[in-house]
Amino acid sequence: MDFPFEPYRIKVVEKIQRVSREERLRLLTEAGHNVFKVPSTAIYVDLLTDSGTGAMSDLQWAALMTGDEAYACSRSFADFESTIRDIFGYRHVIPTHQGRAAEGLLFAVAVKPGQVVPNNIHFDTTRANVEHVGGIALDCIDDAGLDPALEAPFKGDMSLKKLAHAFEKYGVARIPFVMLTITNNSGGGQPVSMANAKAVSAFCRERGVPLIFDACRFAENAWFIQQREPGYRETAIKDICREMFALGDGCTMSAKKDALVNIGGFLCLNDDTWAQGATNLLILREGFPTYGGLAGRDLAAVAQGLREVLDPDYLAYRIGQVARLGTRLDEHGVPFVRPTGGHAVYLDASRMLPHLPQSQFPAQVVTAALYLIGGVRAVEIGSLMFEHRDPDTGKLVPPAMELVRLAVPRRVYTHTQLDYVASVCAEVMALGERLRGLEITWEPPTLRHFTAKLRPIGGGPLLREA
Repeated sequence: MDFPFEPYRIKVVEKIQRVSREERLRLLTEAGHNVFKVPSTAIYVDLLTDSGTGAMSDLQWAALMTGDEAYACSRSFADFESTIRDIFGYRHVIPTHQGRAAEGLLFAVAVKPGQVVPNNIHFDTTRANVEHVGGIALDCIDDAGLDPALEAPFKGDMSLKKLAHAFEKYGVARIPFVMLTITNNSGGGQPVSMANAKAVSAFCRERGVPLIFDACRFAENAWFIQQREPGYRETAIKDICREMFALGDGCTMSAKKDALVNIGGFLCLNDDTWAQGATNLLILREGFPTYGGLAGRDLAAVAQGLREVLDPDYLAYRIGQVARLGTRLDEHGVPFVRPTGGHAVYLDASRMLPHLPQSQFPAQVVTAALYLIGGVRAVEIGSLMFEHRDPDTGKLVPPAMELVRLAVPRRVYTHTQLDYVASVCAEVMALGERLRGLEITWEPPTLRHFTAKLRPIGGGPLLREA
């Protein structure tokens, strides 16, 4: 057996159905070849994101029913706060309705215009939140993390050389803190090693600069450390998490990932001044400091989910299911970022469609074709999402990789459904030069990939006739 058995029984099912290819073509065209705009009722397997799309457990549903809806200092918040402190160890726990709200609070109080925030790789909303307050989001990923075909255990590691160069170029005064994203979502869901986190932490402490974790997938990252890093095989997942977070000064968290819920997040800080400023903004934007835009039942479900996510049987199956999808893609000869990450498989669109230059958005073409051919919704992690202007030259800079993320929701899809996804990926790659490139017809000023409209270059449909 090449994967662990499911550590749960299925108690509730939701009916899904496939729509015809003709209907998918109509919907894709009306959506401007942007699958964010396709109705969920017309999706067969939805791998757009693993954020908030998982299935909660029986104990989480029970927690919803027993949640305390008191406006201030509820019993549910006390459980939420104590559970987070037990795992993360930070002094201040500030609830928010999701991760980007936590990012918004942090950057609003800690980043001034012109300041620079280094990260291994910023994800889309993180970068947007930095830039919204006038900051510069700087990626410092190790070069190994930019080679999709390279087999390496910790391709999410930050480059100490690039980090040192950033401090030399901008100066300590312009860097309010350093971020480290675990696992590294934009770079293939690749983990960060404990050794790298320790080195980054020591670097920051020598310069008196805080280290903040983007902790959305912290438990998955801890599992990789346990399985791959020497000296940790016998260490409990919770103890690995505690060791990792002790290296930092706070974290942002989308609970919609590794807290196994459909809504929620939090910001943790040790700095009293930053925490007070964030709390003041929280009251203005989100709600009272002990609910932060969430119902009491949501706080209770987050606390229960954080306890469940540390279960090694759950993590082995969760990451094993993603690895199994990678194995099936391998069997079809479909290229992807190696090794598979914790929450997703990232297709290498540049190698799937080598006839398309980055200016024609090959990753978006693959994303649109996956829906057209098989009703599978994925998300582009390429030029449409991450093309940006160089802060020094003002020129547009494409990302290093053209990827399509197949994000697997937690406890939702079966192996059979993911086998189907792999076969659809192979069919799309086989279309080759029959797939046209895309061009943008409309885009918003920020986070364009969510709502942009595109059309095939040269007119006609996305897929040329055979």
